[in-house]
Amino acid sequence: MPTQTEEIEDQQHQDSTEDPNPLADPAKKRTKMFGIALIALVVLVGCVGWYLYAGTYESTDDAQVDAHLNPIAARVQGTVTTVYVEDNQAVQAGQPLVDLDPKDEEVALAQAQANYDQAVAQLAAQNPNVPITQATNVSDIASQQAEVQNAEAALSAANSDYESAIAKQRQAEASNQKSQSDLVRYKELLDKQEIANSDYDQYLSTARSQQAAVNAAAASADSYKKVIQQRQAQLIQQRAKYQQTTANAPRQVEIKHATVASNAAAVESAKAQLDQAKLNLAYCHVVAPVAGIVMQRDAEKGQRIAAGAQLLMVAQVDSPWVTANFKETQLRKMHPGQRVTVKVDALDRSFNGTVESIAASTGDRASVLPTENATGNYVKVVQRLPVRIRLNPGQDGLDKVRPGMSVEPTVYFN
Repeated sequence: MPTQTEEIEDQQHQDSTEDPNPLADPAKKRTKMFGIALIALVVLVGCVGWYLYAGTYESTDDAQVDAHLNPIAARVQGTVTTVYVEDNQAVQAGQPLVDLDPKDEEVALAQAQANYDQAVAQLAAQNPNVPITQATNVSDIASQQAEVQNAEAALSAANSDYESAIAKQRQAEASNQKSQSDLVRYKELLDKQEIANSDYDQYLSTARSQQAAVNAAAASADSYKKVIQQRQAQLIQQRAKYQQTTANAPRQVEIKHATVASNAAAVESAKAQLDQAKLNLAYCHVVAPVAGIVMQRDAEKGQRIAAGAQLLMVAQVDSPWVTANFKETQLRKMHPGQRVTVKVDALDRSFNGTVESIAASTGDRASVLPTENATGNYVKVVQRLPVRIRLNPGQDGLDKVRPGMSVEPTVYFN
């Protein structure tokens, strides 16, 4: 049996083993709580900082590099004689690309030149006709006026002759009347045997002669009357010719002017055809319109090419841009002029750029068959709008960027 003293010692030893320093427990608890609070504060500050920083930019992986792709097509039909370039070859503006056989266009140019020369010659031949026609018209008017005056004078002379013939007729009628009276008296004397037959025969002859003179005078008067009618008809005819010449003279000049104008227009038309023929001949030599890299070369030597057929394409890689399809919810703070960092996946490096513009509509609205949301099966879908980002020129390695490369642009709002 342990003694009471031993029991007391065992109890003290047990108490010392279980809690040697019972006063240190609150301090440890406070230290532990402070550490936990500090960690929570750091996490909270980090979350707030990350939230604030995330609101200063927007990014997307739905983006790619774009550039101008210039299709080079034949402007005239012909046969390919020479192809100067290959796919992926760099070319400069004005560098020869393809040659077409120019023989057909040379023949067309020669024909157009001949047509132009002929039109110029016809115009030169027609130009003097205007003053010639004017001078001829003046001469014809003067001549017709003189003819009218001559016809008027002839009519006046015919009237005078007719009046003279009438006077002669009246004179002959008077003489005939006296002769006929004498004949009657001498016939009575002959019946009474108071004169000789020879005297009567003489008066009879005179009476017949006077009657014949009357008939001749009457016939002459009728003849002059017909002459008057002829002179009147001639005067009417000459006046009509004079009026016609006077009226037609300016019209003839207008016709000549119109002919000259028509020939001048023909010269212009021939000149246009000549210029077109020269252009068509020049089109047989195809050169690069811009600097870039050749792609999709379809032209082959000996190939027959129709006008408008594509020969190759030149990618204008010196000024690429990025088309980034941001969600509509990412565009609240986005506007042209903002700074952009563009990471190019193929090059594993980033380039600086600037927001250039935001599209006028979503890609869905610009599609051939846009969605119709009035069918009753409407489901809201977040739309994307293309944003054009211009890469800043002069950056190292920018010449390695190619159209179609996938990129990740980040637009900064500050």
